Amino acid sequence: MKNQVFDTVVIGGGASGLTAAIFAARKGSRVLVLEQKDKLCKKIYATGNGKCNFTNKDWQPAYFRGSDFSLAKPVLCAFSLKDTLAFFKEIGVYPKERNGYYYPASEQAASVAESLVRETKRLGVEYVTGVKVSRVYCDKNKQSDGPVFVAETENGVYRGKSMVLATGGKASPVHGSDGSGYSFAKSFGHTVISPLPAIVQLKAEGKFFKTLAGVRTDGRVTLHIGKDMYSEEGELLFAAYGISGIPVMQVSRYASVALYEKKSVTAELDLFPALEQAELGEEIARRFRMMKDNTTEEALAGLCNHKLNYVLLQLCGLEPTKKASAYGKKEAAALAEYIKHFTVKITDTNGFEQAQACAGGVPLSELTESMESKLVPGLFITGELADIDGTCGGYNLQWAWSSGAAAGKKIGGTYASHSTVETKH
Repeated sequence: MKNQVFDTVVIGGGASGLTAAIFAARKGSRVLVLEQKDKLCKKIYATGNGKCNFTNKDWQPAYFRGSDFSLAKPVLCAFSLKDTLAFFKEIGVYPKERNGYYYPASEQAASVAESLVRETKRLGVEYVTGVKVSRVYCDKNKQSDGPVFVAETENGVYRGKSMVLATGGKASPVHGSDGSGYSFAKSFGHTVISPLPAIVQLKAEGKFFKTLAGVRTDGRVTLHIGKDMYSEEGELLFAAYGISGIPVMQVSRYASVALYEKKSVTAELDLFPALEQAELGEEIARRFRMMKDNTTEEALAGLCNHKLNYVLLQLCGLEPTKKASAYGKKEAAALAEYIKHFTVKITDTNGFEQAQACAGGVPLSELTESMESKLVPGLFITGELADIDGTCGGYNLQWAWSSGAAAGKKIGGTYASHSTVETKH
């Protein structure tokens, strides 16, 4: 195997890497996949809490972020939601939709991973697991009919007429995303926009977060970065370090980039979106009147989580143990404003270990619509290694499928050395 020259060598046996391998092999390319973990698709097994939300019915440009989404749109359109669902049904994953989110009917991420691996085996894709690539380069003197891409590992050297960098970014390194792909891309002359954690929790300033740790509440988060605002609504989660929950993670990319650029970031939380501020003030004032002989904290019972009530009262300058009769409309209005506009300073994000995605990477302006390098023909860069990341909801995996399919089809059409493999079962 080490002395052979494959049609393509795919570095990374994850979502985009195996998709590229499958589509290249279907057109007759001899494909080799190199994966540093002990098995393929390791990250997929952990996706979506083990259920794998692999795409989404609601497709909008706002759900994808990067330096230039307009360059990603043709890639996503060329392998769309419809194509994705058809592809997975074909290889054995029956889709199940819930509120626009698509999961395998089994609700097991393993179904997605194992179906991809099974299809690569059916197509004759060769792979080596547990092997770390230390260096990649293009040897232009190896063959008279064109350059050869070389991957050096501790187990030897592997060669291909083309190469796919599908290593992932830096998010969730325990599953194999160690950032090595950025170095590989740079070695070929590519620019790399600084990789940063995305879909990640936010650290915030305030000693009270230790008291609030574990509290969940419906709410709305609005990030303020200069004149820019980014908002999401849903279940918020407080932690000892700051704030989390899907709404927070949805807007975290913007905080990550802004903090990297040394900008000030604040998060404004609406902790009671069910009522407008004036209505909330009236409700609190009514409680103060009706429960005048109870403590202020008791008067708020059932409004917010009891830990949250205690902290809000203290931060607003009201004494939790004082009788509610001590306060009136003025204090109720002030507390309502605090609840509706609870603002904290964001100091940092959690690290790549907790991040579900990675912002940054190789700009799409340096790649064609088939994910081929404009600098080095025959080199393809897919998935998270490119500067596109999506929000929660299957969008990052959709980008993996679409970019992998784009690369695989181009490789199969350009570097195939055998006849096309039958794709229908």
